[in-house]
Amino acid sequence: MSHTAQATAAAVDHNPTEQEQQDSLQAHFQPHVSVDEIEQVFHLKRAQPLLQVFTALFHGGFESVLVRLLVLRELANDAATSAFTRADINTRLAYLLPESLETVLNRLRSNQLLAWDAQQGVYRVTPMARNVLSAIDGLLTLGREEDGAEVGFLLSQVAGAQAVGGVTTEQLQHLLGRLVDLTEEFRDAIASGSEFRLRESQAKWHTACDWVEKGSEILRAITSDENADAATHRAAQAIGRAQSALLNMQGMFSRALNQIERQRVHLGQSGLSTTDIKRWLLAHEDLASLAADAIEQPVKPLFITPAEMIDVAETELTTLRPTSAMAGLPSGEDAPLTMNETTAMQKELDDWLTRLSDFATLNNFPSVAEESPRETPVHEALLPASFAVASYRASLLPLLGDEGEASLQGATAELARLPLTFAPTDTMVQLDDMEIAAMSLANLSLNLKDDGKAAS
Repeated sequence: MSHTAQATAAAVDHNPTEQEQQDSLQAHFQPHVSVDEIEQVFHLKRAQPLLQVFTALFHGGFESVLVRLLVLRELANDAATSAFTRADINTRLAYLLPESLETVLNRLRSNQLLAWDAQQGVYRVTPMARNVLSAIDGLLTLGREEDGAEVGFLLSQVAGAQAVGGVTTEQLQHLLGRLVDLTEEFRDAIASGSEFRLRESQAKWHTACDWVEKGSEILRAITSDENADAATHRAAQAIGRAQSALLNMQGMFSRALNQIERQRVHLGQSGLSTTDIKRWLLAHEDLASLAADAIEQPVKPLFITPAEMIDVAETELTTLRPTSAMAGLPSGEDAPLTMNETTAMQKELDDWLTRLSDFATLNNFPSVAEESPRETPVHEALLPASFAVASYRASLLPLLGDEGEASLQGATAELARLPLTFAPTDTMVQLDDMEIAAMSLANLSLNLKDDGKAAS
């Protein structure tokens, strides 16, 4: 072993005493606060051996970390044998310098990532090292997938823990925190009014919804587990509510994009819009290069002082007076004929509003018995209709009971003020329809608190 490797191994093998660690940790806290009184410190100190393993792997520069992970992964991936002689390691990692390999092996060995069997003269990968590598490989694998919402790894941790019966409240809280972050991010995108930000967030929302669908079964298993504690149940229920809030943002995205579509400005009869121009400009990294050879002479700015401005104004006032009275107003012209593209959509909205208003009338609302809740399946209210019309009607259902929309004016505001409640479920119902094979099972019911108003 070289002198450099010996010095490195000696530095790694030096571990401070427990009292030195306690005093060093206490130095980061207020003098009147005891480290042992903080619950999270207790949990982290209990996991000190595992945390020291991560420290041994990831301490230092990126190049050093990469070499340590490379050596450990090369040895752990060899399933043909569980023991490695030094000659085997040298042959397997011949592309590394002997001094660097020696330093890495000493560090892994001193931190219980490699076990040295002195009797047989071989190295073995420890179980803790395999657990650490498995966690890192799982994160790297999910990082390569198309997960714009960054929910896959958190959900995989919850799913794996649930499969072995060891899901913790902390794992659920991490997943809940990410769902809340996504909801706030999507709300900010909708409030921004930017079409590009809206479409980017909508694509991430679709990815998040895919993970929500995969995680619904896991959450149902957690909430139905009688052995789970109260904190786990509360965290799972909070995740369910966060998922519902996330799924209900579909209508908000649709309304925001429709509003942008109505306000889009088109450039004459070219068919181009401001969105097309912005997308074309964003495709160029150097916008200044577009002006190359476009301006023949440089721009010469002209400056004028207030004195010259007064002189020009006086000249205009004294010499350019009108010499004769106006002959009269110009002759009128017919206004250009334009086609209203929203007539069909507005008519469909008015028809749908009339139909729902008829449902909201107490005498027309179906009921099985006098005291039973008055409700009707949504698919009976949506159909018969074409797929496009039924989809448009379904996109308006989340507006029912929306207080923000009800405070506005217009047809959608009248729809939001109807005394109806939209109650969706996760169940699908098969339909005997030419265009729609299945639809989510949901109900439209008359608000009981508004029953007296409807009756009057």
